[in-house]
Amino acid sequence: MLKEDKFLYFKIIAGVTIAVDVLIWALIIFPAEAKNPELYFLDVGQGDSSLVSLPGGVKMLIDGGPINGKLDKNLEAILPINTRYIDLVMISHPQLDHFGGLIEILKNYEVGAVLTSNQISEQAAWQELEKIIKEKGIRRIILAAGARIKYRNSYFDILSPRTSDWAKDINDMSIVTILNTAGIKAFFGGDISAEKERELALWYGVNVDILKTSHHGSRFSSDPVFLKEASPAVSVVEVGKNSYGHPTKQALDRLASAGSQIYRTDQNGFVKIIVDNGQLRVYNQKQ
Repeated sequence: MLKEDKFLYFKIIAGVTIAVDVLIWALIIFPAEAKNPELYFLDVGQGDSSLVSLPGGVKMLIDGGPINGKLDKNLEAILPINTRYIDLVMISHPQLDHFGGLIEILKNYEVGAVLTSNQISEQAAWQELEKIIKEKGIRRIILAAGARIKYRNSYFDILSPRTSDWAKDINDMSIVTILNTAGIKAFFGGDISAEKERELALWYGVNVDILKTSHHGSRFSSDPVFLKEASPAVSVVEVGKNSYGHPTKQALDRLASAGSQIYRTDQNGFVKIIVDNGQLRVYNQKQ
């Protein structure tokens, strides 16, 4: 039985590519008033999934990993018992290792809104995901560069894709966002390539404290020019057993050369970062 209902206000602030502000009203249960931002990089195998919990208990799930049941187990280990509400779910791009695990989550959790780019997929799993969104009446909001998702003093800036972009590679059409909260910045870039990383560094002068490494540590990402600009104190590689050689020695060497402390979900389990007075406290599941 739900004990308390509250309405939560989100605002997506328009940039040059978006004509009007979009207001998201979501029903939420507050288990407790969280004081510090917490970031979780989840152990979902060969795929991406991250959970951001902001002061006030607001939660955004970024991607959901593949269809293997691991996302649900991660969330059960992290969220308060009987919590079955997630405010926002963001899907960086429609590839199975990023959205597959969300199918069961959308079935079994209440979700305030789903945030995507304008990309679509003909995969049966993507069609199932869209069917669930429609059947449950979940708000679907399309994001592009220039948007901002704000709650209290925290916000996510959307850097890419631009509405005018057209990329042959679906990876470079990933939603790229920087979280600004409690004096730190965290970068989430889906599967973007080194070329897109350099482009973003040129456009925005990206400088962050936490980096979710792009494309699971592929040799085609974690560009040295980008990393020099970003200079992350902590980098997390979301990766599992795979045949691609992820994470590659090239990517790991570049991250180390940038002076970043590296964590890997295949070795460390899920990684938890607490932001406390501008400082990062890092824990991992297998610590």
